[in-house]
Amino acid sequence: MILTGDIGGTKTLLALHDDQGGILHRGRYPSTGAGGFADLVAAFLADAASALPGFETPRLASFGIAGPVLGERVKVTHLPWEIDAPALAARFGFDRVLLLNDFAAAAHGIDLLGPPDVVTLQAGEPLSRQPRVVIGAGTGLGLAFVCEGRVLAGEGGHATFAPADSMQAALAHWLQPRVGRVQIEHVVSGRGLVHIYQFLLQQRRVADSAAAREVLGDDEPAAAIGRLGLEAHEPLALAAIDLFLACYGALAGDQALVVLARGGVYITGGIAPKLLPRLTIGGFLSAFNDKGSFSAVTRACPVHVVLNADLPLLGAARYAQHASAC
Repeated sequence: MILTGDIGGTKTLLALHDDQGGILHRGRYPSTGAGGFADLVAAFLADAASALPGFETPRLASFGIAGPVLGERVKVTHLPWEIDAPALAARFGFDRVLLLNDFAAAAHGIDLLGPPDVVTLQAGEPLSRQPRVVIGAGTGLGLAFVCEGRVLAGEGGHATFAPADSMQAALAHWLQPRVGRVQIEHVVSGRGLVHIYQFLLQQRRVADSAAAREVLGDDEPAAAIGRLGLEAHEPLALAAIDLFLACYGALAGDQALVVLARGGVYITGGIAPKLLPRLTIGGFLSAFNDKGSFSAVTRACPVHVVLNADLPLLGAARYAQHASAC
């Protein structure tokens, strides 16, 4: 068996896989409620031992982590956790612990996706063996590239936000005194959606409305904004979602240009599936393809929304299988 994990600032997913990579057992835990990652692993393995007949401690573990991965010890970006591969191996008796960026893990799983796992926003003109982009907004903003079979991941969400029009420029100007240098994930992420909503509230001078107080007081304000817009059709929440998706689409199109992503752009993470009804009406794609004389280039890039939340786990298992075969 293989133990995998998808470790983010909001939630941690853990799974046990058979030798072919299929998921046998999974668990979801709030990241902020645990003392450390090892505590979650211990709880998950105890639960798996009760749930799976003939359970044996896995010998191989592979964890996708929201943070820069450059060795065997990784600091999680939005948590006070350091994940230490040798320490985990010693505590739980694993033969090997592999650490990789969470979007690298997702990128390793792209080839495992089937038709039910994706919604295609733009068919484009795909070319085999051409670069692919994996990008996704959640607690932060993750980014990875697949080029000639190699997965390249970094911290693209912390690059500087580039406004595409006057409204986005006003947003960046509003954010700067509040956050300092305005990074992409200050705009394109869950907290980015909240920033946009707050910006529009002040722009339209309705910051004291009952709906605004309720949304911003919610334990998950980004999700509350989504519900208010998509279910209640509240105009300000819809405006915030549309501005968020325009920023998201412009960013995804920029990344498609970076590598000429004729292999496809895959929109992953927890936010896109929740906003799918608004995502499919065209604002995201309009921004994606608004590249002046290079618009024809981005229109040729396929764009897919990934619906399968297990993608990072499946990719982490695949990465472990390849690593163990070497």
